[in-house]
Amino acid sequence: MSKARELAELGAVYNSGALSNRNMVYNGAMQVAQRGTSSTGLGATSGYYTVDRFATNFGGSTSGRITMTQESITDLAGFSKALKIACTTADTSLASSEYFTIAQSLEGSDCQRLKKGTSSAEKVTVSFYVKGNAAATYVFELQDQSSREISQQFSVTTSWNRVVLTFIADTSGAITNTNTYGLGFSFWLAGGSNFNSGDSADLNSTWNAVGNDGSRAAGISNFFDSTSRTLFITGLQIEVGSEATPFEHRPFGDELARCQRYYFQSPSYSAGSSGTGADVQFYHSYLKSANNWEWSTGFFPVEMRANPTLTSSDGATDGKIGHWTSGGGGSTQGHDPWQVLPKTNRIVVNEYGTGSIYGFYFNYKADAEL
Repeated sequence: MSKARELAELGAVYNSGALSNRNMVYNGAMQVAQRGTSSTGLGATSGYYTVDRFATNFGGSTSGRITMTQESITDLAGFSKALKIACTTADTSLASSEYFTIAQSLEGSDCQRLKKGTSSAEKVTVSFYVKGNAAATYVFELQDQSSREISQQFSVTTSWNRVVLTFIADTSGAITNTNTYGLGFSFWLAGGSNFNSGDSADLNSTWNAVGNDGSRAAGISNFFDSTSRTLFITGLQIEVGSEATPFEHRPFGDELARCQRYYFQSPSYSAGSSGTGADVQFYHSYLKSANNWEWSTGFFPVEMRANPTLTSSDGATDGKIGHWTSGGGGSTQGHDPWQVLPKTNRIVVNEYGTGSIYGFYFNYKADAEL
């Protein structure tokens, strides 16, 4: 792309009122992976497994299975990480209700710039880099909180290519300015006849109500057709307007904080009998009353989207916490927390203490995904 072209595109974005923070996608360069860098055997249960903010969604009861990886790459200038999906168990005959998507959900408050549902609604341009082990056709879909959606096909080859898709403005379906679901996107990688029973001409190329009419992912390839099938995605950007500008690289710390609004886990550790394993998450505790009630408070690194679902562990068992004793050593007593209250930005632990207990230690996971 020439410098003149880049400047023209940036100028068009500036006229729309956004030059920085124009990318609506979280973790589009695939740099943050708090849960881990690889997860195998995926296909039976939807959820978040590796790269932050990118969920795997499986419908029906497909026997197909995948491995999902945060992959280090060296063959695409400007990018060092990509989301890699590899088929490990094939399913060459999908039932009508089966599907597989990679998706992200955005808060309504982050979507107001689209002016959706008004006479001033904006076009939306999506761009990303993609490659696979062989030629394939997939679908990128946008869907709003009113279950209105629009889709476009894109092609994959064995080389990195930047896909650019511009979607028309939608003067219906206003997005509520809240911390709940406002707009989502999905990469459709497999779908049975309920979603894929035609060709590109059957796609919902205008905003329409979602329906199982075969049009949502019409004409796509089946990612589960072979155990050789792979797909790499990075540099994902969604922005207002009809121009795809150069990818907006954010500092890693900024991207991590954005992701921690939705998910955070404390440093993991392996507590032995003394409770002195590596990276112990320790909260000092204070005497609450003469009856030995103890309390302790910890804080999340950023304010989370909403009260998260909290899972604690004493280093050995989920749902447990450990006690720090007067002798200075640890004791993995495996107590059930009397109370672990997830707040918007803090955790409060209350428990009845016996003996000389000076604090709690535990690690935890906090999930506030949409």
